[in-house]
Amino acid sequence: MRTLEDQSRARSVRNAWALSAPALVLLACAAAGPLLIVVIYSFLSPGKYGNVEWVFSLDGWRGILFTKDIFDDTLQLADAHITIFWRSVKLSLLTTGITFLVGFPTAWFIATRPPKARALWLFLITIPFWTNLLIRTFAINEVIRNEGLVNTVLQKIGMIEAPIRMINTDFAVLVGMTYVYLPLMVLPLFAAIDRFDMRLLEAAYDLYANRWQVLRRVILPIVKPGIVAGSILVFVPSLGAYVTPRVLGGGKNMMIGNFIELQFGQGRNWPLGAALSVALLLIVMVALLVYVRAASKGDSAHG
Repeated sequence: MRTLEDQSRARSVRNAWALSAPALVLLACAAAGPLLIVVIYSFLSPGKYGNVEWVFSLDGWRGILFTKDIFDDTLQLADAHITIFWRSVKLSLLTTGITFLVGFPTAWFIATRPPKARALWLFLITIPFWTNLLIRTFAINEVIRNEGLVNTVLQKIGMIEAPIRMINTDFAVLVGMTYVYLPLMVLPLFAAIDRFDMRLLEAAYDLYANRWQVLRRVILPIVKPGIVAGSILVFVPSLGAYVTPRVLGGGKNMMIGNFIELQFGQGRNWPLGAALSVALLLIVMVALLVYVRAASKGDSAHG
């Protein structure tokens, strides 16, 4: 009897692999294939007019942190590259933090509304997804530019005499990314809060906990999966953002995505662009592993 059960189980496993084989092949060709090409390009030499020469070289990886002196070929620390990496990580972390601070009260408000009103609020949150990212970015540009809505209103009410320069700054990029990625934080938080048992709040208040203790010891630990999911959904795309920094930051406030595009375009240094792309992927992977590991430790610490 055990032999028949083992054969049946093995047959089911084979059938499952056979059914999933087309999807696995498509995933390997569409995802792993292009990534493998980028990895290979990062170890080649740059061509004279773009593309690559099939000669092994580590110049692409070396160029991430170092540049060669044009006179004696000595290596120097690439301050501009480090600045771009730091700006990208800093703005991505700030975007994640601000979207959480704004998104958590928003998600809590929506989750505590009656079902009909809740559907309306969720509909309003998803409306920005109906519009192209470039159009949304230009909309923010019209709000914060020198002759935009904010400066015009402030000048008319007499708070300022000259326009405040906000466009083409890190602040403009931060505002734009916060606006663009805010729904990606609100929706996972709403899903987590919607499953929250509100009777736990009554129990906490009955045990003489104040509001801060209820938030820190009851609400946040329970909705932590939504916080982790929202943080990942915001941090990952904001770290590799291209459109928002390009429109709102201009050429002076470049992020990693813009720098990679520059190497494949005007820079004509495809190995460096490929190495930067792989380095960005590694940074995201390390950040996610650290974040998920810290979250899992926090869960185990709370029992």
